Amino acid sequence: MRKAVWLLVLLALGFSFALAQPRTVKIGFVSTLSGGGAALGIDVRDGFNLAIRLLGNQLGGLPVEVLAADDQQNPDVARQAVDRMLKRDRVDFMTGIIFSNILLAVGEAIFEEKVFYISPNAGPSEYAGEQCSPYFVNVAWQNDNLHEAMGQYVQTRRFENVFLIAPNYPAGRDALTGFKRFFKGRVVAEVYHRLNQLDFSAEIAQIRAVRPKAVYAFEPGAMGVNFIKQYAESGLLREVPLFLPGFSADSDVIRAVGRALVGIYNSSQWALELNNPVNQRFVEEFRKAYGRTPTLYASQGYDAALLLDTAIKAVGGDLSKKDELRKTMLAGFNSTRGPIKFSPNGYPIQNYYLRQVVQQPNGEIVNRLVGTIFTNHRDAYVDRCRLR
Repeated sequence: MRKAVWLLVLLALGFSFALAQPRTVKIGFVSTLSGGGAALGIDVRDGFNLAIRLLGNQLGGLPVEVLAADDQQNPDVARQAVDRMLKRDRVDFMTGIIFSNILLAVGEAIFEEKVFYISPNAGPSEYAGEQCSPYFVNVAWQNDNLHEAMGQYVQTRRFENVFLIAPNYPAGRDALTGFKRFFKGRVVAEVYHRLNQLDFSAEIAQIRAVRPKAVYAFEPGAMGVNFIKQYAESGLLREVPLFLPGFSADSDVIRAVGRALVGIYNSSQWALELNNPVNQRFVEEFRKAYGRTPTLYASQGYDAALLLDTAIKAVGGDLSKKDELRKTMLAGFNSTRGPIKFSPNGYPIQNYYLRQVVQQPNGEIVNRLVGTIFTNHRDAYVDRCRLR
């Protein structure tokens, strides 16, 4: 009898101890960490991990476990990693994906499990419109947005025609659709090449043949590095102005390309000089931690962690409160871009800026903020989303 009583006491104490232990938040981080797109995934990962470290290795007051996997920019590899994290590891949130074709391959599986996916980059138009999900929030932008901003800027420069080029995958097609939404001049050619192409001699010959007034290129990662180098080496950069989205002219591309980028204008939702406490701390701490200048990708990874921290804190760490989590996320948070909020489809409402690559007196090549193109800009697909 006495043994039974002691057993009950021990069980009760153990149960009380278990209740007293804070629950660990499990984050599934799947990203491109090898191959031509690795620099993008690494920047997102480093920004995300930096934010968690500065938050005391907690999100919303709860300890964090980040489970990372390399998708190798392969939809099948991504599916396997996501399935493992959902079924075996039982993650609470997912994040990290860079490329839209990867996200579209795994998104439905994530949403079906009622797990929130916080996108630090990929923003396909499908998830902005008819296929929007209450479990999707994007802290970066909808794929069209940076290109819409540059289309608007090129329109104000009154170029009568333009040559467009992008890789043939969802973000590439969204990119040029976005540019054309605001550029009203003539498109002399709209060229889509295979994803991960690194030799652009045929496309550059085509540009030389049609002699456009300007070129707009969406080329993320190694594609951008190679395209810009080859465009400059061909001599066309001195003859036909090249315009880019911010991620094709950010500090990672500057490190790889160098002086050829000086003078080029690009569009971005983020800039090093944005004057708010969150961004100032991010830039300082990123440089200190990693010894390099952060890119917009790094800022997006950092912001993904900050949004999760805000939402988890708002529900007191009770991750079962899915509706409250979503409501809190859409209400917004203090990001590296300042306070931003979201449309019902989970995409941000924010400013888009014009930047120019310049060489400073000390020889360093950096992006400098020139002005604002759009203020509180929404994506073009939100009215097609059934969520309100």
